[in-house]
Amino acid sequence: MVMIGFLGMTTKFAECTLGVRYREIDGNGKVHGGPMKYLTKGLAEQGWAKLGKFLGVSFAFLCIGASLGGGNMFQINQACSQFIEISGGADSLVADYRWVFGAVVAVLVAVVIIGGIRRIANVTARLVPLMCLTYILGALTILALHITEIPSAIGLIISQAFTPDAYVGGLIGALIVGIQRGTFSNEAGIGSAPIAHSAVKTSKPASEGIVALLEPFIDTIVVCSLTALVIVITGSFGENLAGANGIAVTSKAFASVITWFPFVLFIAVTLFAISTMISWSYYGQQAWTTIFGTSRASELFYQLLFCACIVVGSALSLGAVTDFSDGMLLAMCFPNLIGVYFLLPVVKQELIAFQSHAAAIDAKELSKD
Repeated sequence: MVMIGFLGMTTKFAECTLGVRYREIDGNGKVHGGPMKYLTKGLAEQGWAKLGKFLGVSFAFLCIGASLGGGNMFQINQACSQFIEISGGADSLVADYRWVFGAVVAVLVAVVIIGGIRRIANVTARLVPLMCLTYILGALTILALHITEIPSAIGLIISQAFTPDAYVGGLIGALIVGIQRGTFSNEAGIGSAPIAHSAVKTSKPASEGIVALLEPFIDTIVVCSLTALVIVITGSFGENLAGANGIAVTSKAFASVITWFPFVLFIAVTLFAISTMISWSYYGQQAWTTIFGTSRASELFYQLLFCACIVVGSALSLGAVTDFSDGMLLAMCFPNLIGVYFLLPVVKQELIAFQSHAAAIDAKELSKD
């Protein structure tokens, strides 16, 4: 997972640079970008117009599926699971009516993406960094209390990753799960991030690529690694939590040291879920309009479908949701990375142009001094 984080930094840089390079701005000032644009326009510039169109349309279809899976159903499933965890577990009133939790969140999301009320989105965007910082501080607190156990925990992670034991999956299992979880956490190479980064206000595409490459480092290498260490150090894995998975394992790991932290975790996960769903509704809608047009009826149909999947996702088992989400995200990689590979010369040109621009600014500032 950590290696995927490092490799993802380069992928994120390349695809977000291309996203800004080939974005389009319509008459209303709305930005349209992402793989749908740089696959079709970029490859057409290289003389592969038909290939570019095929990859662009293929990506758009897969992005719609991913927006309903990994960007929607998985998020609400984990938030609902954590709510049940802090409200009585199997005895929770929501345990047998998970769809109710999903329906409430679906209404909140609908108010933003259909009703156009951005206040919830703005509040969520401000609170998410605070909750992320709180989560990191909580993890660091637990690690500080068990500082002498960190070396053995790291050793256990490494030894289990390279064991040939078929029962636990061994090296192949570690590779597969690490790639799945690492890619799921940072979305590098999937093509979703360039859709958002395309809207940035900059005249130098590579500058946004450099900003984007920090995301896999913070998300996967820092946050996910802290989570893994907490789970291992507290012993909250394997047979100690038979039947528990996903967020439940993390919640019990934190609760074993900080008893009230599961409530904080619920708030954090819910905010992450809502903000992620709002973002992915934008990604999916951009892909949807690429195929089905920008009419209000077409957009409304997608928005209603997206909100309906929130209710469905909260009620499904984690395994079913994860399998669908992983499948869609994996499929998105193929058209996106094929296009990024062929467009690497363009990425190099943009990086050189940005470096020259930055050097000129530095020289100007030095001359003033």
